[in-house]
Amino acid sequence: MDYLTPQIKSKLEKRGYHLVAHGAVKPCLWLKRSIRGGDQCYKNHFYGIASHRCVQMTPTLLCNHRCLHCWRPIDDMPAIGGDWIEPCELLDGILREQQRLISGYGGSPTTDMKRLDEAKRPAHVAVSLMGEPTLYPMLDELIVEIKRRGMTAFLVTNGTRPEVIEEVRPTQLYLSLNAPDEETYLLISNPPVNLWDKFLESLVQLRGSPARTVVRITLTKGMNMKDPEGYTRLLDMAEPDFVELKAYMHLGSSRNRLSREAMPKHSEVMEFAEDLSARLGYRLVGQVPISRVVLLSRGSAPEKIPL
Repeated sequence: MDYLTPQIKSKLEKRGYHLVAHGAVKPCLWLKRSIRGGDQCYKNHFYGIASHRCVQMTPTLLCNHRCLHCWRPIDDMPAIGGDWIEPCELLDGILREQQRLISGYGGSPTTDMKRLDEAKRPAHVAVSLMGEPTLYPMLDELIVEIKRRGMTAFLVTNGTRPEVIEEVRPTQLYLSLNAPDEETYLLISNPPVNLWDKFLESLVQLRGSPARTVVRITLTKGMNMKDPEGYTRLLDMAEPDFVELKAYMHLGSSRNRLSREAMPKHSEVMEFAEDLSARLGYRLVGQVPISRVVLLSRGSAPEKIPL
């Protein structure tokens, strides 16, 4: 069954997406670096996740936001047709494509063969590639299946479906916080309908989640890099274990919407993070300058995930 038009399918495949029905998997820059023996992404530095053993996927390419800072090819994504496939079938396809996309590294002289062997045994699934995962109606069952197969699961959501946040049990649950107030949310997240009240519900649901919880703030200069007191009020509603503050990066499709000047320096992210740290009472426990990201911790969970 074709879930996408040939034109959209071709466009995504040219950008490195391996499609599985209505879902997709894609190797990131850090997987490629790690499998060659290089540095790993901030999830390794902060939480101990090995980049070469990480599967970056999504169960659906659909999204109910059109965020200005999103660098994924979201602007011309149509509605996806076809029936939803079962979680086991979807995960089987995702893992099969992951093996296919790393298979070419075996013949390269730059490959770290030990890491390649480890990469053939994925340990982590990041449900965060593109689209809004909570729009997949069997997300809870998918996460259960990921964990049943001995892998950890990170779920990133935009917080527009609090009823799903209430039921899912990933290893680590991320909520993207794009704005300190409703007006800025409508500007940055650019939803077709106002979902701010749903987002506020999700903050409350996050507070009660049994998963490790993270609120991620993508800072865009001149747009949402303001009002730390407003962010503090929202974060107090959620009480996440961690807060990640990350600079908007001038990449991909976002370059059609934002200028390079919207990308803050790491020093500016640090300054904003230190202000927020003092207001929240969270400790600043990590930073990765190359990714322009800072980690704050409430002290309620260890940073590294035991594997």
